[in-house]
Amino acid sequence: MISVLILLIIEILSATAIRQHFYTRLKPLFYLFIILHVIISLWFWILYISVRNHTGSFDSPEHIWDLMQLRGMIVAVIFPRAILSILHFTGKYVKRREGGHISWLTNTGIALNAGIIIIIAAGTLFGRLNFRTETVELKIRDLNEKLDGLRIVQISDLHLAGFNHHRQALEQQIIKINDLKPDLLLNTGDFVTFGWREFTGFDTILSKVKGKYGTYAVAGNHDFGTYHPFFTDADREDNVLLINNLIRSSGYRVLNDEHDIIDYNGAKIGLAGVTTMGRYPNIIHGDLDKALMDLDSIDFQILLSHDPNHWELAVAGKTDIDLTLSGHTHGMQMGIYTQNFKWSPSKHFYPHWSGLYNIDDQHLYVNRGMGVLSVPFRLWMPPEITLIILKKE
Repeated sequence: MISVLILLIIEILSATAIRQHFYTRLKPLFYLFIILHVIISLWFWILYISVRNHTGSFDSPEHIWDLMQLRGMIVAVIFPRAILSILHFTGKYVKRREGGHISWLTNTGIALNAGIIIIIAAGTLFGRLNFRTETVELKIRDLNEKLDGLRIVQISDLHLAGFNHHRQALEQQIIKINDLKPDLLLNTGDFVTFGWREFTGFDTILSKVKGKYGTYAVAGNHDFGTYHPFFTDADREDNVLLINNLIRSSGYRVLNDEHDIIDYNGAKIGLAGVTTMGRYPNIIHGDLDKALMDLDSIDFQILLSHDPNHWELAVAGKTDIDLTLSGHTHGMQMGIYTQNFKWSPSKHFYPHWSGLYNIDDQHLYVNRGMGVLSVPFRLWMPPEITLIILKKE
């Protein structure tokens, strides 16, 4: 009830600010802005009522989609309107004796409103679907020459409910992955955000791509039902079983603290995967020793571990693993990502947040993910498909 009251106050104050700023001076602009204000408000309240009155399963794709849209609207509309209201009525208070308000403060609020809406609209309509294929030639010292040219395609963090109304876009990327001709297709987890129902219908799409020598996945922390607000412990246990079955029906072999040995042109690749549970900063990593048990006489070792912090914590300098693949960070879905400069606030939580990292002869690659989490946009942080080609140094 308090949240509804706050939202209504912001609605009234922002509409009043528009009226007081434009009505007596620029009536055409007033009518334009107030019409836009009403249209956007109607859209917001329809979403709000739909989410609040949802009676089906919490983790249905449609509900998660609506929830993401609502959060996006709060960031793109409600927050800027609150700023406009604060700026306008601050100016009105300052000039309370002489009457009127400080125009430049209100204009600043209006400009911020327009700018934020445009930026987030671009991130929603274009940025989140602006998939980028990152090609990395990874030079390995003393690489078995039989492995020279091995093509590894990594994808991660699909958060499938975010594709609920963009299934065709996901299917197009699956076709592009096939065109990359992966020898190994590796998925580093977070197929869903809350629960197994988000997977509905997506296993058919995901099963259309496979690696020539194998298709493997690990579960991310979201796949364990960690964030589902209504799951009991028993529900979470059931969720793990159902998610694993759905991942398998999508064509993957799931590595739950275990490994497989792949024969590639007579060379042996040891591929291990560990589970990831919990939430930041209390991430729980799976049993790496168990995953690597009896993994010897191997030409090249790969580890799938959803959380990139696991690499420095337990892998680099402590194991013989040559390449670790992670995801998890999304690059926080915002930042600056150019050929020459890369920055994201996620670096303050994950020092290895995107791209290739090296310590001596051990390597980590962190994928920015294909999907979106919480809000339905990416701001200068494009979703990623990674092609890693092994090369003998």
